[in-house]
Amino acid sequence: MAGTLLQLAMAPQLPPLSDPALEAFLADIGFGLGPDPTPLDLTTTTTMAATPPEEETSASASAAAAGEAERRLRRKISNRESARRSRARKQRHLEELRARAARLRAGNRELAARLRGVQGRAALVRLTNARLRAEAGALGRRLAAARRAIALRQMYAAASAAGTSGGFELQALASLIV
Repeated sequence: MAGTLLQLAMAPQLPPLSDPALEAFLADIGFGLGPDPTPLDLTTTTTMAATPPEEETSASASAAAAGEAERRLRRKISNRESARRSRARKQRHLEELRARAARLRAGNRELAARLRGVQGRAALVRLTNARLRAEAGALGRRLAAARRAIALRQMYAAASAAGTSGGFELQALASLIV
């Protein structure tokens, strides 16, 4: 136990992190750093001796190495978090594209159904139009025949009113109309 305590006391202390969000993140992922890491109390250890000057140089080198390790750790954590956000962003974008594709397919089906309905109504209108044109042609022919019949009657009536002398000419003219 005393050896472990001595090793902990001799280990270089990392300065507290200045970023609360990073501290919280490290605590969440289990790095053991809480939002307020408590440094070791070196006054309670009785087995520690004063550090010689050559150990001070190695301690400063250890502190520099610890600072570099902390920077690497922060960068690693930052890269992992960035990759996680990037994957989440990519996933959201993919889900948005899938939803958009589904909406477009549904819209396409709706437009195709509307097109079929309009094409059906257009076919009915074309049939009705053809029927009405044929009926209008038949009515036009009947009207022309009725006008000729009226004109012929009027000529016969005029010929019979004029008497028998000029009636032959009017009858010949009326026969040409038919």
